[in-house]
Amino acid sequence: MVIEHKTRTQLVVEAVREKILNCEIKAGESLRQAALAEELNVSRIPVREALLQLEAEGLVTFVAHKGATATELSAAQVDEIFELRALLEAELLKYSISKLTEQDFKEAQSLLDELQKAMDNGNSHLATGNLNTRFHAKLYCRAQRPQTEELVSMLNKNSERYVRMHIMLAGGLKTAPDEHKELLALCQAGDSKKACNFLKKHIISAKDDIKALLLKMEAKS
Repeated sequence: MVIEHKTRTQLVVEAVREKILNCEIKAGESLRQAALAEELNVSRIPVREALLQLEAEGLVTFVAHKGATATELSAAQVDEIFELRALLEAELLKYSISKLTEQDFKEAQSLLDELQKAMDNGNSHLATGNLNTRFHAKLYCRAQRPQTEELVSMLNKNSERYVRMHIMLAGGLKTAPDEHKELLALCQAGDSKKACNFLKKHIISAKDDIKALLLKMEAKS
């Protein structure tokens, strides 16, 4: 077993990221470095470093004369992020699918089982975060396209708040399990064209649901 030693900055990144993703810190809310440092029992230096990393992930924005704030949710941003994800993730799947092994498929199914269990137990935040990302990554694991994988990883971090919103508020909780099963079946059948097209549809459908919800929320505000 490998023991991972995390720096103070990493621990602050994870703590603040989770607060933003769980909406404990609301979109547009100021992130006071002194208050965060006191709450997390660290100096301001790792807090500052963590906020800069979260800015790179798209979760934090630095505003002149205001400091750091949690990034506002944006219907326009949803279009760009999810359309890029659809293109790049389909590329990864195209290069990976013919090289996937039986062990890969077994591990992917195990992740789906964990994902379903998390949903059944009411832990949908687990299903929308780490497990969902790991399932998709397993299908792309043989692509041997490290630059594309890095871009997709960043897009996934940028989109996680929207993905959680889709699961919790826009009906994704009902549609995601069946769509994941279908995607896995197409990959097991080795049908690259159908699998890639289905993956694009899966991502764009989530985008359309989230965008509709955001526009509805914006209209009420």
